[in-house]
Amino acid sequence: MTTDGCVFCRIVERSLDASIVHESATVVAIMDIDPVTPGHVLVLPREHLPGLADLDDEVASEMLAVARSVAAALRRSPLRCEGVNLFYADGEAAFQEVFHSHLHVFPRYADDGFTIGARWGSNPARAELDANAAAIRAELGQEGRPDEA
Repeated sequence: MTTDGCVFCRIVERSLDASIVHESATVVAIMDIDPVTPGHVLVLPREHLPGLADLDDEVASEMLAVARSVAAALRRSPLRCEGVNLFYADGEAAFQEVFHSHLHVFPRYADDGFTIGARWGSNPARAELDANAAAIRAELGQEGRPDEA
């Protein structure tokens, strides 16, 4: 399904230009036009799938596999790359700006200007961590339960 107003759908259907890094029947990897660092790539499904929950396992697996390959290629390339970040924003509160799933792959190096502003180190009590784990586990169903040995 293509959505007319979606910039990534327009790229996939070739009505907008893009610098393509990789393409398959399922995903396309393109250069980001507003890169965090030189070499910043976006991996997106061909199908218009707005959020993370819309991806089936096959599409999500291929997106990650392509992102891993792109990361390895960045490390081998002449582009400056001392590390790699993968970034996926799911929803407006997570800073998703284009509502067509996409995984960012960007090379990192010392003093590249990228920062993550977060409140690290809150160190919640074990009881809070256990309660949060139980809430998530309940939504996962049996597949997420730890062994009861």
